Amino acid sequence: MDVKKSSSSSHTAAEGRRSSASDSSGRGGASAAGVERKEIERKRRQHMKSLCVKLASLIPKEHYSSKDTMTQQDSLDEAATYIKKLKERVDELHQKRSSAQLLAGMRGGGGGASTSATTTRSSGVGSEEADEEAMAAPPVVEVRHHHDGSSLDVVLVSSVARPFKLHEVVTVLEEEGAEIINANFSVVGRKIFYTIHSRAFSSRIGIEVSRLSERLRALV
Repeated sequence: MDVKKSSSSSHTAAEGRRSSASDSSGRGGASAAGVERKEIERKRRQHMKSLCVKLASLIPKEHYSSKDTMTQQDSLDEAATYIKKLKERVDELHQKRSSAQLLAGMRGGGGGASTSATTTRSSGVGSEEADEEAMAAPPVVEVRHHHDGSSLDVVLVSSVARPFKLHEVVTVLEEEGAEIINANFSVVGRKIFYTIHSRAFSSRIGIEVSRLSERLRALV
């Protein structure tokens, strides 16, 4: 009887030691994993802080809204605002350059797009009445889409007294995904006739003619 009790006690003690060892091993593994995660997070934070400092150093000091010490979030907000302003400025300069090239070409000064101009003066009896009618006539906007699906002609007619602002026309065309290939205009009496040939930047996307026509008519 005593032998059986001793054997049972030994077995129970051995089970207890194994259970304790297992628990200790589990706690040690969890602890190591926790330490590793903390180290990874610490390095990530340091890397992000380094990137933010580098980004902030690229922004001119005069563009900061506040000269006081800023948080990391403040620096990111300032950087985002500055980048947005730069993009707007680049877009504005690009549009002005395109407009200048087109206008220079129409005036005979060359430019990125090929251009031509013709001037015809009306004369004779009734020319004054015709001029008055031309002045009173509303501007005309017509968009002709070619069968290839990627090119189109924009035809504009206005009075000499109220010509189209070509930089606005160019801006609309470019915003709608069109690239100007060539342009020409002619002055007949008191009217100006413009023809601008364009094609889509991306033939796959194309140009939405109805929206382009609507935006051009809004310029009148």
